[in-house]
Amino acid sequence: MEQQIENKLPETKRPKTNLLWWVVIGVLIFMGLVLNNYYRDVAWALKLSGWIVISCIVVFIFYKTVEGRRLFNFAKEARIELYKIVWPTRQETVHTTMIVAALVVAMSLIMWGMDSILLWLIGMLQK
Repeated sequence: MEQQIENKLPETKRPKTNLLWWVVIGVLIFMGLVLNNYYRDVAWALKLSGWIVISCIVVFIFYKTVEGRRLFNFAKEARIELYKIVWPTRQETVHTTMIVAALVVAMSLIMWGMDSILLWLIGMLQK
C-alpha cells in the first residue's frame, strides 16, 4: 500500500532522502571508477569482484529511491502480464513460418525476374 501511495506522489512531494540516495549512488560509482583506475595492475578477477559488490550495493540503494520502487513495481507488473499471454501452438508456428518462407521465395523470384527483364532492356538500349 505504501508503494502505491509513493508512486502517485507528485514531483514536488518526494521525500528529501531521495536526493541523498542519488548522491550516495553517484559517489559509489565515482569511487568505483577511481579505485578501478588506481588499482589498474590488480588482477581483473579482483576488480570484477569489487564491481559486483558495488553494483549490488547500488541496486539495493536504487531500490530505496522513488524511481527505483517504480521501476521494480513496473517489472513485477510486466512479469504478471507475461503470464497472460496466449502463445501460439507448435502447429500454428510451423504454418506461419511456412507461409513466410513461401512469400520470401515468391518475392525473390519476382524480383529476380524483374531484374533480369530490366537488364535485358538496358542491354537492348545500349546496342
